[in-house]
Amino acid sequence: MFCTLIRPIEKHSTDDSVPHQRLIYKLSTIGFQGKLLAWLSSFLSDRTMRVGVRGSYSTWFEMCSGVPQGSVLGPILFLLYVNDLPDWIKCSMRMFADDTKIWNVIKSDSDCSALQMDIDVLVQWSNKWLLHFNSDKCKVMSLGHSVHHDYCMADHSGTHIISRTSEEKDLGIFISDNLKPSVQCTKAAARARSVLGMVRRNFKRLDCEDFLLIYKTYIRPHLEYAIQAWSPFLQKDIQCLESVQRAATRLISGFKKLSYEERLRAAGLTTLEVRRQRGDLIECYKLLTGKENVDPHQFFRLSDNVHGLRGHSLKLSLDRCRLDLRKYFFSQRVISVWNSFPQHVIDATSVNSFKNRLDTHWKITGYGQ
Repeated sequence: MFCTLIRPIEKHSTDDSVPHQRLIYKLSTIGFQGKLLAWLSSFLSDRTMRVGVRGSYSTWFEMCSGVPQGSVLGPILFLLYVNDLPDWIKCSMRMFADDTKIWNVIKSDSDCSALQMDIDVLVQWSNKWLLHFNSDKCKVMSLGHSVHHDYCMADHSGTHIISRTSEEKDLGIFISDNLKPSVQCTKAAARARSVLGMVRRNFKRLDCEDFLLIYKTYIRPHLEYAIQAWSPFLQKDIQCLESVQRAATRLISGFKKLSYEERLRAAGLTTLEVRRQRGDLIECYKLLTGKENVDPHQFFRLSDNVHGLRGHSLKLSLDRCRLDLRKYFFSQRVISVWNSFPQHVIDATSVNSFKNRLDTHWKITGYGQ
C-alpha cells in the first residue's frame, strides 16, 4: 500500500496543559453528572505546586491546568479529553495516549490535499481545546511512493513545513520508510550487548543456572521486544541478533571451547530464529482457536482443500506476494510450517498442551536441531 504518514509525535506539555474548566465541560457532555462530576471538579480544583532545587523552593502557585500525574485518574481523564479527536479526521488515524498518527493512501495531488486538510483540522481542534501540538516534533514519513508534497502545520509562531524523516521510533520500535527491520535489529542488538557487557564486567564466573536467570531476564528481552511486528528476514539481520546470544553463551563456565550448537543444547536453549517461529505458531494457534479476542480473518484465510490426504483441518491458504516485505509478514511467514503439522498437534485443547505437542513434534522430526 502506498501511503504518507503524518506523525505528531508529542503534544506540547500534554497532560500538564489540559485546561480544568474545558475538561469538566467535556466530561459533562459525555454523561458525567451530579455528584460524580462535582467530585471530579473538586479533585482538580485548588491544587498548588512549587519547584524545589537543592533545598530552595519557589512560592506556591495555583494549578489551572493539567491532570495530576501519578494518579489513577490522571491518564483516564487525559484520554477522555482527547477522545473526540478522531471524529474530526477523515483520513485513517491511530492514537496511543499523547501519540497521534494519521495517514492516507497517496495516488494523486487530491490525496495530498486531503491529508493537509486533516492536519489543519488537528490544529483547529488543538486551538479550540487549548492542547497544542508541538510542530517541531511532528514528522512526515513516506512509504512506498515518490509523490513529493510538503505538509504544513501552524502554531503560535507561524506556519511551518513539517520535516521529513526516513526513520522514527514508535512505541519502542524503529520504523524505516522501506519497512525493513534492519535499524531495529541493530538497535536491539546494541542494547542487548550493552547489558551483556555489564554482566561480563561484574560476574567473573557464571554457572549455567545463574546465566539462564540473567540472560532470560535482562538480555534476551531486548532481542524479542514486540518481535512479531519486526521479525527479521534478511540473513544479516538474523545473524545480527543471533550473534548476541552466541557471545552470551560463552559466559557460562566451561562452555567457551564448545561450539555454538553444543552450548545451546547444554544450556537447554534454541536459536533465536527457532524461538521466533515457535512464538509465531503459538500466536497462530491462539487466533485460530478463539483464545485471542481478535478476528482471525484479519490475518488468515482457511484453505479450501481441507479434506486432502495431508495436513489438518485448520490448513491455511497462502496468498501470492509480490514483495518480500509482504511475504515475511506474520500472516504469511507462519503458514507453511503451520500447514505441515499433523492433526494431533492442532487438536490441542489448551495453549500449554499445544506448546508441549509442538515441542514433541519438533523433537521427533529433528526440526531446529
